[in-house]
Amino acid sequence: MAVMEEQRVRGGGPAQWWRYGPPWWNRPDDDERPGHRWPWRSTVLFTAFVLVGSRFSARGQLHREPLDGYAYALLIVTCVLLLWRQRYPAFVAFGTATAALAYLAAGYPYGPVFLTVAVGCFGAVVAGRRWAAWGAVGMLWVGHLLLSLWLYRWLPPPGDGGATLNQEIVIATWVVAVVAVSELARIRREQWARERADRAQAARRRADEERLRIARELHDVLAHSISVINVQAGVGLALLDKDPEQARTALITIKAASKEALGEVRQVLDTLRAPGAAPRAPAPGLDRLPELVEQAAGAGLTVEVASEGEPPRLPPGADLAAFRIVQEALTNVVRHSGSRHARVHLGYGADTLRLRIDDDGPATGVDAGGSGNGLAGMRERAAALGGAIEAGPRPDGGFRVLAVLPLKAQ
Repeated sequence: MAVMEEQRVRGGGPAQWWRYGPPWWNRPDDDERPGHRWPWRSTVLFTAFVLVGSRFSARGQLHREPLDGYAYALLIVTCVLLLWRQRYPAFVAFGTATAALAYLAAGYPYGPVFLTVAVGCFGAVVAGRRWAAWGAVGMLWVGHLLLSLWLYRWLPPPGDGGATLNQEIVIATWVVAVVAVSELARIRREQWARERADRAQAARRRADEERLRIARELHDVLAHSISVINVQAGVGLALLDKDPEQARTALITIKAASKEALGEVRQVLDTLRAPGAAPRAPAPGLDRLPELVEQAAGAGLTVEVASEGEPPRLPPGADLAAFRIVQEALTNVVRHSGSRHARVHLGYGADTLRLRIDDDGPATGVDAGGSGNGLAGMRERAAALGGAIEAGPRPDGGFRVLAVLPLKAQ
């Protein structure tokens, strides 16, 4: 068996294999988990119902043996076994069926004793021990056939006749109904488990996507603003003694860039504190491109902007992605290129927006504290909209970023 094989692998001899009972029982580490509760209340209710119901059933079956101490002991044992139906479902299924057979073999009246077998087999099926449930009800039915068609001659009560075909059909129907209901409950329980797992996976996926979005936003905001601040701080330090007025201009640019960065970071953090709340300020878009060009000029970069086609009303997602891609591309020019001149071309089509950002290089390898995630972030933004990014050196030198963004919902 699988459990015995696992115990062999984990070590120990036969005594260890039976340490927690027969190997076909569930292992304690599967069942004795924190929060596990014994089904006391339901078991007490079943016991009361079986005992009282058996007394009423005995009144209409005077030809059977009257209930005595042995009968009540069998009924109580059968019910008490249900306490373990969650921990050891296979054992309880066979145990209740065996006790019920012993009760019937002693000639006691038919009655609610079968309920305990139904509950035990139901628990086994729901717990995934289908072979145990089918085996237990099969054993009960075959045992009852032997008792009612053959062994009744030598068993109490004296003079009892054999069962008729109709009685056996009723019992067989009862057995099939119990197993069928148990199987339906098992299937439904597995469906609920799959649905819960799917919901949990979807929630994790949404959380991962939100974290990625926030990481991209923070990277784009901080990388651009800190690059401008870094350049202007270098200019200010270089001109502090020679040209104080120019150094003052650099400090003013640093103040404006840091103020804008703080505002955008605060906006991103507000969405974290209040999920689902509307942002206090609209997300940036290409309408802020002149402001971006002005910031680049403050960092010593001249930017030419050209457009082709009639600008449509951009979807918010595409507008934000286009702005961030241009922003990141210009930030990379400031940080990694020796060129102080860049060109931004906007091509508006019927269904797509094409962005092209060029600089003449050469690459300087200067890194102003960047994380190296800029190109990856641009590709993720484009891919999220169903677009694509191409970025790399041009044959004639310099660097080009080409982005194609769809303008219709994917």
